[in-house]
Amino acid sequence: MIALDNDELEQINLAARPLPEQVRGEFLAAVAAELQHQPQCGPGVVYRCCRELQRKFFDPPISTGGRYD
Repeated sequence: MIALDNDELEQINLAARPLPEQVRGEFLAAVAAELQHQPQCGPGVVYRCCRELQRKFFDPPISTGGRYD
C-alpha cells in the first residue's frame, strides 16, 4: 500500500491529464506499481516516476503541415 499526500496525488493527476483517456488508467496503474518498488516515496520520486512513465504513454499528435512544422 502506498501512502501519498494530496500534493503527490495532484501531481500524478496532472501528469495523467495530457494523456488520451483510453490510456490514463494504464498510466495510473503503472505509476502505482513503480512507486511500490521505491524504497522511499516523496514528491521527487513521484515526479520522476510520472515523468518517465508519461513518455511511454504519450502519443504526440501528427504534424499537420502548419506554420511551425
